[in-house]
Parts: sequence; C-alpha cells; structure tokens
Amino acid sequence: MAKKDIDWGSLGFGYMKTDYSYVSNWKDGEWDEGALTTDHTLTLSECAGIFHYCQEVFEGLKAYTTEDGSIVCFRPDLNAERMYDSAARLEMPSFPKDRFVEAVKAVVKANEDWVPPFGSGATLYIRPFMVATGEVIGVAPAPEYQFRILVTPVGPYYSGGVKPVKLRTTMYDRAAPHGTGNIKAGLNYAMSIKAGVEAHNGGYADNMYLDPQTRTYVEEAGGANFLFVDKNGALVVPQSFTDSILPSITRRSLVVVAQDILGMEVIERPVKFEEVKAGEFTECGMCGTAAVISPVGQVDDDGTEYVFASGMKEVGPVMKKLRETLTGIQEGKIEGPEGWVVKIS
Repeated sequence: MAKKDIDWGSLGFGYMKTDYSYVSNWKDGEWDEGALTTDHTLTLSECAGIFHYCQEVFEGLKAYTTEDGSIVCFRPDLNAERMYDSAARLEMPSFPKDRFVEAVKAVVKANEDWVPPFGSGATLYIRPFMVATGEVIGVAPAPEYQFRILVTPVGPYYSGGVKPVKLRTTMYDRAAPHGTGNIKAGLNYAMSIKAGVEAHNGGYADNMYLDPQTRTYVEEAGGANFLFVDKNGALVVPQSFTDSILPSITRRSLVVVAQDILGMEVIERPVKFEEVKAGEFTECGMCGTAAVISPVGQVDDDGTEYVFASGMKEVGPVMKKLRETLTGIQEGKIEGPEGWVVKIS
C-alpha cells in the first residue's frame, strides 16, 4: 500500500484521524469478538460510569517502519500485561492479553499506509483504552465497558526533539490518590495537566515531580520517567518508596540495553533532589513511549537554575548512545533481545 501524502517530518504530537480503529464491548460478564471499525466516535449515556467514577485505563505504544520496509511494534506483550493489571486495580474487566496483542496487530495492519516511512522521525502512535460505558449512579463498578484502540501518526513528544530541554520542579503532586501511580489511568495524568500547562507557559518542557510524602526524592515527569548518569558513568534509575512511579516499558527496556548490550553499570535506587542540586549527575533524560529518550539540560527550582554538565546545546554521550541503540532495535538496524520486536507486515 502507498503511504499517505503527509509531511512526515513536520508532524507534532497530535491526533490525526486514520482509517480504522478497533472496538470490543464487555457485557453480561464477557467480551464480544471485537472488530475493526471506521467509526471513531463514542456515544454514551450521561450516567456512564466513566463520567462519574472515572473508570478508565489506557496504554501507549508505537509501530515503526524498519530499514527493510517491514512494519513492527515494540514489546506489545508488556503493554497488554500492564493494561490487564491496571484494569484489575480499578475493578474493570481485564482485556485478555493475547487478544490485546492480536488487536494491536490488526489495527496497525489495517492502517499500514499511515505508518510513517523509515527515517522520517515520525511513528504511528497506538492508544488502547478502556472506559466504563454502562450506567451507574451508586459508587460501584459499571455493568458495561468498551475497549478501543486508536492509531495516529505522530512526531516528537517534546518540541525540542532530541535537543536538551528545560524543566522546573513543582509543588503539585504527580501521583493520583490511593497509590495508583503504578497503573496507567487517566486519573494519574489528569493530576499533571494543571502543572504541565503552567510549566509550558513558563517556557519549560515539563515538570520534575518530587515524591508526595517528603518532597525530597525525584520521581517522574508529567509524561515520562527519569534517568540519570553519575560521575562514574553509571546509569542511575530512580525508584520510589511508595510505588508512585509508573512502571515504564521504555525504562525497563533501557535498563536491559544499558546492562546487556552497552555493558554499563546500572543502579536502581531512590534519588534525592539534593543530588541534582549538588551536581552529582552529568546527564539527565526523560524516557517513555512518546518521549523515547529526551535529554534534559536544566532544572529550575524556585528560581535557582541547575544545569547538567552535558549542557543545553548537545545531547550527552550516554543518553545519545542509549537512544541510538533503542531506536536502532525498534527500527530493525540493531538486533535486540528475542521477542522485543513483533513484525506486523
């Protein structure tokens, strides 16, 4: 199939309607067979559970065109597992993991002419989500749910692309109430919208959230996890005492890339913001499906600027190598661990 006539290199991170979505409904205790659809709208009752008790979970992953022209997806089994767990946490019917992966394959293949070409810098973003569609007025799980997958071609998540960006610390809390930071739900991300708008209005790419209990430990950004490089060249991965850091698939993959492919030392531990202020880290990056790895050059804390040794002009050598290796695996230029890249067409 011929690719769509799109200026792929100029795409931002926004929604563009494609040809097909995927939909499946849960009712009377079971999921229907599911199917592709050209209808990209949902019509819901005013009493649907999503509006009143926020029963909603979602995932994010990407499809890529590889160097040989194949279309592939990166580790969709882990997205299936995380969404399965997220749904269970919110008393929603978990969508079967094997069906999740097959649905992703089906909707990407149906929209393969929307998958950006190799070397364009763009990808096809895949957004599986599930909402409570059944009517419920008392505080209880809804009686019906809908699982959908939309896809849309996107460019870089942060406007700086692969150039270092500037962050600020914020007094807002990133984690949603009741310790749900370890699930992928709209409630978690809604908590970061106000702080994100304020950050953007101030000229920052995002926020650096500290832990909600003591406000001394680095947790995550509004839409990504953090990685640091210490003075010895080790990759330092922040951990949380309260499980409020999202278990990023990209972060987990980068740990393997760093250890097993690049031979780096990886240290997973809580990271105090005082370490950032003291200049203990030479590089910092934000990682995630959308962000991939976006380098951070500077963090502003209540008017005081802390600039990493890598600076604001160029990507640090470690973050650059990590990004090149990960994207090389995703695009088929580098052989990665078995099962990481799933061929679709």
